[in-house]
Amino acid sequence: MGVILKDIQIPDEILLQLKESLLDDHGREQDDSRRQQQSLERRRASLQQRIDGAYQDKLDGKITEEYWQRRAAEWQTEELQILNRLTALEAPRQERLLNAARILELANKAYSLYVSQNPREQAKLLKMVLSNCALDAISLYPTYRKPFDLIFRRAKKEEWYARVDSNHRPFAPEANALSS
Repeated sequence: MGVILKDIQIPDEILLQLKESLLDDHGREQDDSRRQQQSLERRRASLQQRIDGAYQDKLDGKITEEYWQRRAAEWQTEELQILNRLTALEAPRQERLLNAARILELANKAYSLYVSQNPREQAKLLKMVLSNCALDAISLYPTYRKPFDLIFRRAKKEEWYARVDSNHRPFAPEANALSS
């Protein structure tokens, strides 16, 4: 049964390239997130200046109470939207990177782990990697869980380079598939 785990093994040199690619992508994502965060903070500061100025105008009698109330409500809504976007940017992306790296490591070492474990641990490993298996009189046909299904397809075809360009960046599982 453990032999089917060999089908998701990633060659060590490919695994290293995949991890490097994940780190590069993570670095670019962090830079982009930082830029978005700075932009939102500038927008929030500008909004706060506008609120402060309008409040001073209200106190000086330059604008009516009704106008102040309407605009203050609009500005509060806008500030809340900015704060929500800032919170979303702070979501733990590092954890996704670690999960992706762990999944790749597991795929790479699944077979050796399987053969060195007791039957209970072997069953847990198979449940992690497989969702279902079909059996006929001769063969076993595994169905891999996501993202192991993607890894299996690439391993079978030895198609580790998904992007054919001057970079030849290795295949990396889809981010949303890794979080399943």
